[in-house]
Amino acid sequence: MSFYPASFERLTDCLRRLPGVGAKSAQRMAFWFLSLSDAEAEDFAAAIVEAKHSLRRCSVCQNLTDGETCAICASLKRDKSKICVVSDPRDVIALERSREYDGVYHVLHGVISPLRHIGPDDLTVKELLARMDGSVEEVVMATNPDAEGEATAMYLSRLIKPLGVRVTRIAYGVPVGANLEFADDATLFRAMEGRREI
Repeated sequence: MSFYPASFERLTDCLRRLPGVGAKSAQRMAFWFLSLSDAEAEDFAAAIVEAKHSLRRCSVCQNLTDGETCAICASLKRDKSKICVVSDPRDVIALERSREYDGVYHVLHGVISPLRHIGPDDLTVKELLARMDGSVEEVVMATNPDAEGEATAMYLSRLIKPLGVRVTRIAYGVPVGANLEFADDATLFRAMEGRREI
């Protein structure tokens, strides 16, 4: 038997669908929403609806945009000869925070995962290959360093290399501030493999 009204339970159930949100977090968020003024609650709901209706995929890189192309693809300051391939739009944001990369991106919207029945046709692989028009010199694979990310990077590399395009992989290893004693064997192996001169 529930102690809360049906509308509160429905709100809590909807919030539990968010990634990483459990029952208690959903309840806390539901109470927070109820503490908002009517105008604030309507503004919040309108922002969700507006984002859902106005955001779409960039016609070039498949990143999220509210126009035909995203700001990165439209920028004249970006090096269009380098494409960084990521699995998710959130990865673009993470890489942009570093302010080290000046090329453009391609968002796959997932990775190859046979266990989840996700194959190359479920990703934006065809759109990526269509961008190999002779002007691209390097494709940087920036998928996650897990089994699915590695498999996706290797699959794409086998498709792109025969086109005469250099394919690279982002380096990874021990994170800044970490202790070596706590790093796993695979991380230490990658760190040693990716070492560079200082």
